Amino acid sequence: MGLDKHMFTSIYKNQILSLVIDINTNGEVDSTININTPLFEQIFTTFINLRSLIFCPSSIRSQYLFFDILPSTIVSSTLLELHVCLSKFRDCLYLLDGRFNQLRIFHVNIAIIALSSSTFNNKEKLPNLRSFKLSNYNITDGYDDLVLSLLHRMSNLEELDLSLLVWTTKTFVDGNNLRINIINHMPLLNKFTFNIVTSTRFYNQINLPSNDYIQETFKDFENKQIISSVDYFQQDKYSQCHIYSYPYQLKDYDNITNNFPG
Repeated sequence: MGLDKHMFTSIYKNQILSLVIDINTNGEVDSTININTPLFEQIFTTFINLRSLIFCPSSIRSQYLFFDILPSTIVSSTLLELHVCLSKFRDCLYLLDGRFNQLRIFHVNIAIIALSSSTFNNKEKLPNLRSFKLSNYNITDGYDDLVLSLLHRMSNLEELDLSLLVWTTKTFVDGNNLRINIINHMPLLNKFTFNIVTSTRFYNQINLPSNDYIQETFKDFENKQIISSVDYFQQDKYSQCHIYSYPYQLKDYDNITNNFPG
């Protein structure tokens, strides 16, 4: 068996350029054992000419990759495309610390994007990155300090897709926010799709924006049909704004209210 494994590695380590890993645990996930992370590491020590890697479990809500310290063996100067599911935002920063310096397409789902969980600070530009997709399925308080800071490192992006649940103490993410904080930083951007739900507490509904106001902030978005809905829950002093580029792309429907137009 050892000889067969050695022969396989010798024959294919230089030939395999594209790899798709899909792990199906049949619904049985042991949270104490993570087989994904060591497997992810072994891929880069085995296939040295890899151009594309799609590495996501069948269920995005099962095991995510996580790194206490990212091993130095996870590195590639040939990788152009990476799809991955990560546990925390800092895991994303680890992967974008320069070890994949030719990366052009990066699609990532992150379980936790939280200020308290991110201690690794990397601000180096990512000039080769052309396509970026970011999604999370747990509400994040790190939109301003984490997500936007990461996007500002990607000034040469041509395609961007964001699917986010955002908690804020300020105001809703709207067209003005997207234009000032994202679009204006990406002069080459020609495709921008998004699905963003912003949630906040409120104590004076009079000062909160209406859905008509939210729609007005998208008037300069050329060739785009933007759908929005605003909900206020008076009893709970809670509000949310849902904005997305039509058609709706996701298969999951979270935090949907009666105002959701579909």
